[in-house]
Amino acid sequence: MTRVLSRSDLEALLEPAACLAALRDGFRTAGAAAVPGRRVRTDLPFPGTATALIPGLLPGIDAYTVKVNAKFPAARPALRGVICLHSGADGELLALLDSATVTAWRTGLAAALGTVLLAPSGYEILGVIGAGAQAALTLRGLTGEHRPRELVVHDTDAERAAVFAARHGGRVLDSAVAVAEAADIVLLATWSRTPLLALADTRAGQHFTSLGTDEPGKRELAADLLDAALLVVDDEELAAGMGALAAPGLARTTADATLTDVLRGTRPGRTSAGQRTVYAPVGLPWQDLALTWLAWREAERRGVGATIDLLG
Repeated sequence: MTRVLSRSDLEALLEPAACLAALRDGFRTAGAAAVPGRRVRTDLPFPGTATALIPGLLPGIDAYTVKVNAKFPAARPALRGVICLHSGADGELLALLDSATVTAWRTGLAAALGTVLLAPSGYEILGVIGAGAQAALTLRGLTGEHRPRELVVHDTDAERAAVFAARHGGRVLDSAVAVAEAADIVLLATWSRTPLLALADTRAGQHFTSLGTDEPGKRELAADLLDAALLVVDDEELAAGMGALAAPGLARTTADATLTDVLRGTRPGRTSAGQRTVYAPVGLPWQDLALTWLAWREAERRGVGATIDLLG
């Protein structure tokens, strides 16, 4: 039997602290998986793209994931799809899960993890550019570690910015640059294909987490800022092919470390109070497995979600 887990099912099953712990462990161990994860993306003859992440693998978990997403930026939600959880023993389809929910949780909470590791100590003002689900989950992960004194928000959709600010106790600013002027750390989660912030828009000591560089052509931070900052990515090869390092004028060596390096202590993170830091992940298949495995096991224990017999 295959268990089907909807958005509401997943939101009842997932818990930020457990997800953060699973992601932290995954960053430390995923490199030992026998088969590297891949991202496959193609344009469509429609106003969107198709993406597949295969396979999601982690040492110690006898299962794998395959994720298929449709990304249509003008739609709400902009991302729709499914994650298939398969048994590693015989390929049985254990579960089908709403990919938009899992993606928002794993992307947002992994961003929170990277931000906590690189942000200046004792930061007080958090800025959000792009007031969507991923930003909300990052904020949720961050407040468990250190709750900022103030939140400032900007979105090209003024109504969405206002709703986000009201929900999280923040205030709306009228531009991305205004957010950078006010904040100690800045989270960007947009569809922008033109850099929103350049080096001249920032100041020494700030941290930036850029989630909108997960496919070719998307840009949130200008090359001069990426070059000047300590730049940490989640995977150098993927970042060079479709992420932050694919920006014109940047070499693959622009990345100073991966988040795995920082967690393991093999490369340093922030080394001074005046250092600019950037975390620019692409998003990795094993992250889908980390949260999918948690959700499926808890759903099995509690009997959450529908079950179907696809072979019946």
